[in-house]
Amino acid sequence: MPTTSSSTSSSEAGDAAPWRRFAATFVGAAVLTVGIVLGAVVVLDPYDTGRGPVDWGVGVSPQGPRTANASRGRDPSFNAAVIGNSHVQLLSPERLSAGTGLSFVSLIVPGTGAREQVAMLDWFVRHHEGTARAVVLGIDEFWCEGDPALPLRHPFPFWLYDADVLSHLKGLPRFDVVERLGERVAFLAGYGERARPDGYWDYAPEYLGMGYDGPDKVKDLSVPRPTMQADPTGRFPAAVLLREVLAGLPPDLVVVLISPPVFIAGLPAAGSEAAANEGRCMAAFAALAAGRPRTAWLDWRSDRPENRDPANFFDKTHYRASLAHEVERAAAQAVSKMTAAE
Repeated sequence: MPTTSSSTSSSEAGDAAPWRRFAATFVGAAVLTVGIVLGAVVVLDPYDTGRGPVDWGVGVSPQGPRTANASRGRDPSFNAAVIGNSHVQLLSPERLSAGTGLSFVSLIVPGTGAREQVAMLDWFVRHHEGTARAVVLGIDEFWCEGDPALPLRHPFPFWLYDADVLSHLKGLPRFDVVERLGERVAFLAGYGERARPDGYWDYAPEYLGMGYDGPDKVKDLSVPRPTMQADPTGRFPAAVLLREVLAGLPPDLVVVLISPPVFIAGLPAAGSEAAANEGRCMAAFAALAAGRPRTAWLDWRSDRPENRDPANFFDKTHYRASLAHEVERAAAQAVSKMTAAE
């Protein structure tokens, strides 16, 4: 019996050995594959962040602004930026450049609020140290958010814009990042088009394609739109955040804060508590501008003739090119006035 038991144990150990070798080989191959893929991500830098060992410096293939702006925001061809969401999306960097003598890039990201836009501002300024001349920042109703956490409405890749390299590296092991590798290789090899360098994205064709010239859409402008409940205490977390950010910006950087146009029906009713809250919010940002040199506040979110004309709008908060040109001119004049004082 002892001999049989010993033989059986030896046989079982012999049978298990190949499986252990297979498991070890499989795990080793998996680790090696992951290492190679992550290494390729770091070297090829699919979002053109400039953090890898090779700075390809050629931009990125067409993709959404949440990721494409990492490349645009560090492009040395630009020394000024428009930052915000779709409410300043129609401001043309080309026309702003022509009106100011600077070189503007559009770093807008639809659906974003204060936290995401501050991250974009930080990225641009960090990558243009000593060369950034001006920033135009859209301050819409989302900046009046009363929740101190400033919750996101849509996911945003903060890791991509984080100043901490370790945080950036932790964000790389993602399926959507790995998916970009093949496209990146083709792009670096000279195949495929480049995403528009200045980031301009005209939403007019999309609205027109959805029939926003029809009478039903124009009629929709007359329906009151609920507005965000601003913080009645007057603290406004986003204003506090922006105050800290402005204090850390280069003192010679020109900053223009714009409250974008809103159709009259999109504003809270005059005399209402919502109107009072919004008034306090806008006043908080106006005070920020007044308290910093080389900073201007342009209020287009009010009852003005342009905002009573339905022909200027696609919907209550997205205006047409005719009105965008007026806002651009006002912004360009503000920037030019402050840069002329240098």
